[in-house]
Amino acid sequence: MAEEIINRVANSKLKVIDLEDFYPDGKRIAFDIKDWLLEGLVLREKDFRNYVSEHNWSQYQDKYVALYCSTDAIIPDWAYMLIAVQLQNIARLSVIGNLEHLESIIYSQIISGLDTSDYADAPVIIKGCSNKPVPANALVLLSQRLKPIAKSIMFGEACSSVLLYKRKK
Repeated sequence: MAEEIINRVANSKLKVIDLEDFYPDGKRIAFDIKDWLLEGLVLREKDFRNYVSEHNWSQYQDKYVALYCSTDAIIPDWAYMLIAVQLQNIARLSVIGNLEHLESIIYSQIISGLDTSDYADAPVIIKGCSNKPVPANALVLLSQRLKPIAKSIMFGEACSSVLLYKRKK
């Protein structure tokens, strides 16, 4: 007779958080403004404003947008602000930076709004491997958010984890 296999992890008080589960759907777009600059380097206000007013902003509906300039041009803050104003109420989110920075900001918002009451006084594992682009910064933010309430925080998988924090008795 074969013995029943018991999943000790499932029966433990251990709580597993997989940030991949919180990954929001929606296309991510990198918006390079270099083509709106004279020779990719000089921002001429009148021309730039014309590009902004004539651009088809509806193509960014419900998308996440990373605004950046791929050249070494000096871009005044108002230029990005002008674009962001156009994207407001169209895009889900727009930020200045690359796609990695965009993901970091998305996760920062998710983690700050996360209900952590289930993790109070519990041993918690923050799952390490994911198939979706979970930024390392999100892992740091989550561990910082959990430290005041969790009994312990580990990183990895239940079968192989690294202890990050354990509350002293």
